[in-house]
Amino acid sequence: MSAQPIIEALEQLIKLHQGFNKLASKKKNIIIEGDTDALTALLMDEQKYVKAISQIENKRQEAVQTFLNSQQNATFDQVMEEASSFEAEILQRLKMELLEEVTQLKEQNEFNQQLLVQSLQFVNLSLDVLRPQDRNYNYGNEQAPKQSISMFDSKA
Repeated sequence: MSAQPIIEALEQLIKLHQGFNKLASKKKNIIIEGDTDALTALLMDEQKYVKAISQIENKRQEAVQTFLNSQQNATFDQVMEEASSFEAEILQRLKMELLEEVTQLKEQNEFNQQLLVQSLQFVNLSLDVLRPQDRNYNYGNEQAPKQSISMFDSKA
């Protein structure tokens, strides 16, 4: 049996992750500019990529199960052992490419997360500066008069 469906799925995953990385790079610029409308649109595009990656990953898992005669939780090494030497070389190369793309995406997402945290800190600082402080600037220890509660109704 051929590992070609697995190879095709890996190639599709690599292409999707490359597109996802481009979106992550655009997101960095959008976060820096503070364009919330563009960020919302970009998040919608990211959701499309996540859905597509999930679908292709499911296809890849099915192809692996078919290739290895329905073994659950098969490892990449098991696929490599069953594949021909030519297919094993291709699979190894694709594995490395996919790992590079995923690593790059992870680093970009961590950087974007740091940018978002800094943006939120700046917004909170700005709000603290603009918000009036509730401080009592009166001198002394005067307090508002308290109503005394009596056991007897003095109006009677």
